[in-house]
Amino acid sequence: MAFTSRSGHTQTSLAEINITPLVDVVLVLLVIFMLTAPVLQSGIDVAVPKTKTVKEITEQRLVLTIDKDQRVFLGDQPVNLADLPSRLHQPGKDPAHQVIYLRADERVPFGAFASVMDAVKQAGITNISIVTQPVENGPTK
Repeated sequence: MAFTSRSGHTQTSLAEINITPLVDVVLVLLVIFMLTAPVLQSGIDVAVPKTKTVKEITEQRLVLTIDKDQRVFLGDQPVNLADLPSRLHQPGKDPAHQVIYLRADERVPFGAFASVMDAVKQAGITNISIVTQPVENGPTK
């Protein structure tokens, strides 16, 4: 941008923005988000079973968790098993197209797991994905 002074001399203003501090701040924020994202996934400690085939979770879905004490959580909120079908029903959504992820501790008895699965099916949700961890291939003897 140019302007003329009273003496008739044309001068230009320094209109360049220093980008370096902006880039520094963005990189620091990126590192912070990269470090905190895995921690924010779920605050409930569950040792999920290990399997050879694991599908990576790429979308944000409802996560139902059963911990080792057989307590049931929807997201991070505890929920009563009797209230689960009504809590899972989302108005305006077809339950047949709704997907839910089920995380269960490997020490949970099958009866508790089956009860939670039945409550999910009572809500009309049939697309249930069970969350597992990949088997770590250690050194063979």
